[in-house]
Amino acid sequence: TLLFHVCAKFKVPAFLGSSFAFLGGFYTVANLKDGIYANMNVNDKVAYACGGIVIAGLLYLVVALIFKLVGVNRVMKFLPPVVTGPIIICIGLSLAPSAVSNASTNWLIAFVALAVIIIFNIFKIIPILMGVLISYVFALILNACGVTNPDGSAILNFASVSSAKWVGLPPFQICKFDVTAILVMAPIAIATMMEHVGDMSAISATVGKNYIEDPGLHRTLMGDGIAT
Repeated sequence: TLLFHVCAKFKVPAFLGSSFAFLGGFYTVANLKDGIYANMNVNDKVAYACGGIVIAGLLYLVVALIFKLVGVNRVMKFLPPVVTGPIIICIGLSLAPSAVSNASTNWLIAFVALAVIIIFNIFKIIPILMGVLISYVFALILNACGVTNPDGSAILNFASVSSAKWVGLPPFQICKFDVTAILVMAPIAIATMMEHVGDMSAISATVGKNYIEDPGLHRTLMGDGIAT
């Protein structure tokens, strides 16, 4: 996210980093069972999936260069909302199984979070952040009243937090490259780049500034690619 802001000259007020669309690719690579992946553990497969994402990120940079050379006005003629909108919807729908799986641990809290997000979205008041905060406060109240999840587990469990180190680093792993993983992961960039255009259009419309013109779609796309 910080790299994106540097590329965008710190002009774009909000950006979340890489797309969730790549999660589907990770799942596919993790379940490969042929060739070199036959007896490979999941962590090693992830290294190859990350290699595919590196190639996907490089595709962003190539397309950003093309956008710079061709000109943003010509590009946007081929990417109206009727094109970018459905792609964003499809990416969201592809993540629906994960959302349902997470929500099924406690449907009551899930519906409270959803309702809060919808209500605050109507009034354009940071809906996602308010959904997290209000539903968390609701979960705190339920936990204090002794309410549990449907499976009997505590709604809030800080055991892992209390046992964690104050300062730590995640395990790092070097990317590995294989044609199969690249063919799974890299094409996803086509959809996520369209998603990026839709995101920039939405952010521009929200704040009343044309970020596709300034700092320019090629800059935001380059930042997204480097972040990816």
